[in-house]
Amino acid sequence: MLEVLTGTGLAASAGLNAYIPLLVMGLLGRYTDLLHLPAGSQWLSNGWVLLILAVLLVVEVVADKVPVVDHVNDMVQTVVRPTAGGLAFGAGSGSDTVTVSDPGQFFTSHQWVPVVAGIVLAFGVHGVKAAARPVINATTAGIGAPVASTVEDVTSVLMSLVAILLPVLVLAFLLGMVWFTFWFVRRRKDRRRERQAARAAGFRV
Repeated sequence: MLEVLTGTGLAASAGLNAYIPLLVMGLLGRYTDLLHLPAGSQWLSNGWVLLILAVLLVVEVVADKVPVVDHVNDMVQTVVRPTAGGLAFGAGSGSDTVTVSDPGQFFTSHQWVPVVAGIVLAFGVHGVKAAARPVINATTAGIGAPVASTVEDVTSVLMSLVAILLPVLVLAFLLGMVWFTFWFVRRRKDRRRERQAARAAGFRV
């Protein structure tokens, strides 16, 4: 169960930022004893891979904080984030961590299962993020973009660390994301009704 939560948290984190969970796993696997990556994911702790991930992260962090550019970035990341989510779920659920010392056979014997699960989870989180950003930009004249992006980056870092160090708390993150999704959908519907009412009032005048 804990390895499922670890993989889920890392995949959800990738939906917010593709490179943070991969970089966190690589760094912890290379420089600490908190995470031992499975054989198929040892490449994440390679020095060159870590450097490339760090450079890509810097580009992502900067691009995601500029209005309009963030929308283009989200379009590109539609492929990258789910892919990273699949890699993160597969590597995370098969790793030995401070809380998981013997990953379940289900994930080690069916290699494709965690990858597919990670892709689906990351794609779902990415979809909510990509849909929310234009609304935030429009309602704040672009001022909200860097704020929202920073919150997402911090959340991605925290979720990655929690997924590895204390996976039971991933449930709290997931509940918060579900709540935000429902709030966001309701808010969009309310704003659409307000715009329709305003247009109708204008026509009557």
